[in-house]
Amino acid sequence: MDNNGEMDAAREGSGGVDGRTVLALGALSKALETTERARGHLYGFHQLTGTADFELDEAVRLLREAGHHEQAARVERAIVGRDVIPGLWTFQIVDAYNSTYYESFSAMEREIVNELAAGTRHLHEASLKAARGTDLRPSHTASPPTD
Repeated sequence: MDNNGEMDAAREGSGGVDGRTVLALGALSKALETTERARGHLYGFHQLTGTADFELDEAVRLLREAGHHEQAARVERAIVGRDVIPGLWTFQIVDAYNSTYYESFSAMEREIVNELAAGTRHLHEASLKAARGTDLRPSHTASPPTD
């Protein structure tokens, strides 16, 4: 969609908010959604690393059963329970990301949406729905059912 078409769509279904503001709020929300995805990957990193650490217990046990006591002890001493970054386990990285970056970003997005759009989220998407949908086809309703 070109810039004029995007502006036209942003004017429709925008609850009285001007088109440029709708686009700006849409860009802000999109950036937050990208951060949500990054945060999900960070939780995946946390969970996978923790799972790998617990899987090492099995490797150590099997090394010992196979008679490789020195190698089992090396794995246990050097890797099991090791910091992934000096002084930090993955849960601490997740906590630091959340408190330092994510919570501030999320609060700022919410604050600006409250200031500029009376708290109505996703105006840009609602505008796109209004521009691309039609009440003449099934599943193209303007709003959710009220029942």
